Amino acid sequence: MSRYLLFFLLAAILLGFSLYRYLADPATPAAMTSVGSALGGGATEGYARAYASRPLVFPDDHGSHPDFRTEWWYVTGNLADSQGRRFGYQLTLFRIAVSPALPAADSAWRTHQIYMGHFAVTDVAAERHYGFERFSRAAVGLAGAQASPFRVWLEDWSLTGTAQDAFPLRVQAREQGVAIELTLETAKPPVLQGESGLSQKSAEPGNASYYYSYTRLPTRGVVTVGEERFEVSGASWLDREWSTSALGSEQSGWDWFALQLDDGRDLMFYRLRRKDGGVDPHSSGLLVSRDGTTRRLRAEEVELDILETWTSPHSGDGYPARWRLRLPAEDMELTVTPRLADQEMRVQVRYWEGAVAVAGRSGGERVSGQGYLEMTRYDSRPSVSDSRRR
Repeated sequence: MSRYLLFFLLAAILLGFSLYRYLADPATPAAMTSVGSALGGGATEGYARAYASRPLVFPDDHGSHPDFRTEWWYVTGNLADSQGRRFGYQLTLFRIAVSPALPAADSAWRTHQIYMGHFAVTDVAAERHYGFERFSRAAVGLAGAQASPFRVWLEDWSLTGTAQDAFPLRVQAREQGVAIELTLETAKPPVLQGESGLSQKSAEPGNASYYYSYTRLPTRGVVTVGEERFEVSGASWLDREWSTSALGSEQSGWDWFALQLDDGRDLMFYRLRRKDGGVDPHSSGLLVSRDGTTRRLRAEEVELDILETWTSPHSGDGYPARWRLRLPAEDMELTVTPRLADQEMRVQVRYWEGAVAVAGRSGGERVSGQGYLEMTRYDSRPSVSDSRRR
């Protein structure tokens, strides 16, 4: 998704077969799919793969990379109105290729590309999380992506920029009385994740993505919940990734942190979990300074402890509910707490994605902040004693 969006995404992606089953009969969708199985395995023949770093070119790389099997445009943010009422939001648009071969040109409806969208709003004061999902084929204008002028859309869910760049970026989505209409500006240049934009996720060559982020995007606009309309402002985060394969067979999922500190620094870290209960050494992150310069964070530099857990009353899945994150080299210790315990996305790929508050110390000074956290489903319920050192 990484996020991580679903990191690989943030997020999260269904394999083409599951998507075709859904489109064939939306009334009886495919069973819930784990993000780990969706991002690992599957045929890779005929698709491009991320073997080596390459220069990223803008605005071209804001657009689609159809030679790769999957990619996503992943936006999250923390907003508030003039009275201090807080909201979190997520809009992620995924492109999934179901075949590397171009389809026959005998019908305007025929395509080998499918789009999936996840849209969510967290109303903190009302203690409500609204999560939605939709699918469409990339045909007859229903869904698609283009670099110039920049636009990614799935029906009326969209990210829209200009002919020169993605920014200012207009973010729009509406579903069942919940809506966002936001404008995102840039405060820092894009940052390259991994090795110059090549983010290796496991030991196998090609199990990697091309990955860049905009970690701090001043945001203003309107959030609508039912009959209430709120003029809001705050900060957003944009992740962009494309790949053909990411997770290895021994990996099960991840925990992905995207944190904006009030001292102007931003922190991204994803912890890749192994099926044997361990932490994969390909876990990685980035510390972004106030002026946009970066320092890569390797697995052994970050310590994570689970302080509390939460079990979903809807799905029965268990997730960490409060974390301690340490960066000893930076003399930093942060506590990361969800603004609302139930921000579970109960969609085709079930996962937890939501707004978090940050508090702690860095260099002997108090520090606070906000951000977004994504957690894919755990094979077994996590416990407070489940502390993993990087």
